[in-house]
Amino acid sequence: MIFEKVQRTEKVIQFGEGGFLRGFVDWMLQKINAISDFNGSAVVVQPIEKGMCDVLTEQNCCYTHLIRGTQGVEKMVIDVISRCVKPYDDFEEYLKLAENPDFRFIVSNTTESGIAFCADDKVTDAPPSSFPGKLTLLLKRRYELGLRGFIFLPCELIDRNGEALKAAVLQYIEHWNLGADFARWVEEENVFCCTLVDRINTGYPKDENIGLGYEDKMLNTSEYFHLWVIETDHDIESELPFSKAGLNVIITKDKLEMYRTRKVRILNGAHTSLVPYALLSGYDTVKSCIDSEKMYGHIRRCVFDEIIPTLDLPKDELIDYAENVLERFANPYIKHYLSSIALNSVSKFKVRVLPSILEYEKRFGRLPENLILAFAKLIEFYKTDMTNDDPKVTEFMRKSSVEEILANEELWGEDLSRYACGVNKYVNT
Repeated sequence: MIFEKVQRTEKVIQFGEGGFLRGFVDWMLQKINAISDFNGSAVVVQPIEKGMCDVLTEQNCCYTHLIRGTQGVEKMVIDVISRCVKPYDDFEEYLKLAENPDFRFIVSNTTESGIAFCADDKVTDAPPSSFPGKLTLLLKRRYELGLRGFIFLPCELIDRNGEALKAAVLQYIEHWNLGADFARWVEEENVFCCTLVDRINTGYPKDENIGLGYEDKMLNTSEYFHLWVIETDHDIESELPFSKAGLNVIITKDKLEMYRTRKVRILNGAHTSLVPYALLSGYDTVKSCIDSEKMYGHIRRCVFDEIIPTLDLPKDELIDYAENVLERFANPYIKHYLSSIALNSVSKFKVRVLPSILEYEKRFGRLPENLILAFAKLIEFYKTDMTNDDPKVTEFMRKSSVEEILANEELWGEDLSRYACGVNKYVNT
């Protein structure tokens, strides 16, 4: 089906045509356009040689997005993408994007490995292999024309993503000897925001009969929940009015890490404190655990009684976020297998759960019993053949005693022998 669409001013350059950006940023732009005078569209840049831009173009760069959850199903046709540009097919067409003064925002999702410097890239490459390399040449054209810079909103799931992107661009400027004045313009005339994104995007529903009544090869699906935390001093809201559209976007000057910690400790920590225990108990999906009185009780006690008390954001915010997390876990449209979450559970436990145990002990002078139970079940889980981890870690965990495991500073960053008595209460050997 060829969709009709509204013609708008091109204001956003979007690196990436995958399901996440289309179900997150483009969905937000659609809602902002509907409720405000933003009147902006996005040009999608295909950051790698092979992608889905041809299919998107065949549909006039429009597609259907379905939001699905316990609340029901919400359908929306997204028409905010004006066109696609493929640098590997026509690099000059890509560079010409720099010549349009209406472009103000650059968004990206080039995967966790996308924001990286490649020393083999040359300034004469058309295009350079890396995303920051391509971006540097776009910025160079923009600088030479004397136009204002961009506001960068990277969505890559790496820590301090905006700072990492700016650092990579500046590294290319030095590597390619593009000059101190250009480097100064990049730093002073562009805004590189660090961001945190949170939405489960389930992409094209391959094995489902959706019944749209028309063919849509770019059909996209996601959950209802969405969160975008943007750390910046710049008044983004005056240019991109998220709040007018009722979007869950938090713009903060200095609290991104607190929100990142909230996500890691509550959402990811809930997963990791649940999964080994649940797999040992015979469950297979997150949804099956939410439907179980035993597992649901365990996860609520971990989150509300022991994780939330260790965090510093307002309590009502933390409780609201945690309730949203459990609602997301109950989504009947998301089949999240415990076995996939169990990958590398030891390192995940160290990052996601152990900090809550340590902080609880520090604040209350006692151990958090439910998280200690989760720790015991993690150790017990590694005595089985269900694990998927580094062979050295798996072998050590399988052969070692509880005391030896807890004393291993290489695994945990410190000696946790003091937890042996508490953990041993819950280990079935």
